[in-house]
Amino acid sequence: MSEQQQKAGFETRAIHAGYEPDPTTGAVIPPIYATSTYKQDGVGGLRGGYEYSRSANPTRTALEGNIAALEEGERGFAFASGLAAEDTLVRALCTPGDHVVFPNDAYGGTFRLFDKVQQRWGVEYTPAGHDVEAVRAAMRPGSTKLVWVETPTNPLLGIADIEALAGVAHEAGALLVVDNTFASPYLQQPLTLGADVVVHSTTKYVGGHSDVVGGALVVREHGIAEAVEFHQNAMGAVAGPFDAWLTLRGIRTLALRMERHSDNAEQVVDFLTTHPQVQHVYYPGLPDHPGHAVAAKQMRRFGGMVSFRVTGGEAQALAVCERTEVFTLGESLGGVESLIEHPGRMTHASVAGTELEVPADLVRISVGIETAEDLVADLDRALG
Repeated sequence: MSEQQQKAGFETRAIHAGYEPDPTTGAVIPPIYATSTYKQDGVGGLRGGYEYSRSANPTRTALEGNIAALEEGERGFAFASGLAAEDTLVRALCTPGDHVVFPNDAYGGTFRLFDKVQQRWGVEYTPAGHDVEAVRAAMRPGSTKLVWVETPTNPLLGIADIEALAGVAHEAGALLVVDNTFASPYLQQPLTLGADVVVHSTTKYVGGHSDVVGGALVVREHGIAEAVEFHQNAMGAVAGPFDAWLTLRGIRTLALRMERHSDNAEQVVDFLTTHPQVQHVYYPGLPDHPGHAVAAKQMRRFGGMVSFRVTGGEAQALAVCERTEVFTLGESLGGVESLIEHPGRMTHASVAGTELEVPADLVRISVGIETAEDLVADLDRALG
C-alpha cells in the first residue's frame, strides 16, 4: 500500500489495502490462487517468496495485509477459524507452566480451548472480571504471560478498558490480547490503545455474510510477528485461498454494514427496554450500562450485538428463540441476516456448571441489516 493509502480513511483502506491491481491484467480484485506449490527459478529462487501455500499464498497475503492495515498493526495472519488463530497464538507466546488471566464472561469456545486443551498442555488460567483491579489481583508476576480480553464480551456485552488493562499487563511483563470480534476493526482498534495482539473470528463481522469460516491475528510488534509467523507455518491451520477471497470480499463493505448494524440495534434496544416481558437488556450503548463511558471512549459506535433476559425464565427464553421468523435461530453472529440464540443451550453450553455459566433466561441476538421495523415487529410477536 502506498504512503498515501496508509494515511487514508478506514473505508479507503478496507477497499485498497493489501493488494495493488494485477500488473499483467489490471485486475482490481485479488485472484483466487488455487495452488499448493509454486515454480522456482532454480533451487531457492522463489518468486515473491512463495514456495508452498501452507507457508504463504498470494490471496491470503492480500487478506493479511488488509486486516493489518485496518487494525493499524505491524502484521496480520489469517487462519482457518478464530479458534485456530487463538490456539496458534497461545502456543507461540506461552510454554508449559505459564499463566493467562482470562475473562469471566467469554465465548464458550475460547473457554473450552483454555480449560480442556491448553490446561492439558500446561498453561494455567485464572478467570477475572473486566475491572482493572480484579485483573491486577489475578496476575502472577513472573508467570502471567497473557491478559486475555473480550470487549464487548460474548454474550453479556461487558466492556473492558483496553488502555488501562494494557498498563496492568505491561507492568507485570505480560502482553494484552484483545478479542475484537464483536466490535470489528471499524468500531474499535485495540492496538492503538496499547494492546499487543488483536484476535478475530473473521467468520463474524469481518466476513459479514455467513458464508465463510476464518480467523485472524494482528500484532503490534515485530518480535511477536516472528513467533506467530513461525507457528502459523509449523501448525498449519491457515486460511485457504477461497476463504481468504470471500473474507476480503466482505471487508470491503465492513464500514457500511457496521453503521447499519448499529442503527438497527439501537432501534431494537429502544423496543426491548420498554417491553414488559423483558427484565434486563445488555447493550453498551445504554447510558446505565456499567461500561457505557468506557465503550463511548474506545468505540466508534456500540455495534449490532444485544442480549436480554426475559421475565418468564428459561422456558420463555427458549420459546422466544423458537417463535421468531425474521430472526433465524442459529449460532454465530455478525452476518447481514439477523440471528437469535439461547446461549445457555447453544454457544455457551461448554461453560455450564462453571463460574462462566450464563443465565438460563438469557437470549442473544445478532441484529442484521434488514428493515429495522420488521425486526422489532418480529421480536414483539415472539415475546407475545
